[in-house]
Parts: sequence; structure tokens; C-alpha cells
Amino acid sequence: MKRTRKKVRAASAEAIARLADKGKNVSRFFTNSGRMMKSIQRVNVDFTPAMLEELERAAKELNVSRQAVIKTLIRYALDQHYLAKDSRTRLTRP
Repeated sequence: MKRTRKKVRAASAEAIARLADKGKNVSRFFTNSGRMMKSIQRVNVDFTPAMLEELERAAKELNVSRQAVIKTLIRYALDQHYLAKDSRTRLTRP
């Protein structure tokens, strides 16, 4: 008879932690199918009151948090920077 894998029941992080604390094998809860997220590092940024108002308005218009607006705009600016840098590199290559 063919052996089938038992389906792993979903468990909370707290339940898995309790099992691990008791020395139980918790490897069945991890499939390695996801990707590892890097830790988040907090930074402080100073904004002028006018810029803060602009960010607030944009967040309200988009119905997202101010932090989401800031992250999105920074990602866009970095992407543009890399695209411009790449096009400059292509122009200077023989």
C-alpha cells in the first residue's frame, strides 16, 4: 500500500513555540515553501510641515497609511535611479 503524507493541521505560532519549548519536533509545521523575510530596521526621517501635509493628503486620497505612501515613493525613486544609472552605463559602453 502506498504511504501518503498526513496533512499538517494549521497551528498558531504560540502553540508551535510551546511544543518547541517542551523539546518536541516542530519541523512538520515548516514546509520551506515560503521565502525568508529580512528583519525590518526602523529609521527616523525629518520632514518639513509642508511636506508632511502633502504626504498626509496623498495618503488620504489613496486610502493608505502615510508610511505606505513614503515607502512607495522611495521605491519608485530608487527604481528610477537604477534605470537612469543603467541607461547611462549602456551609453558609455563601446
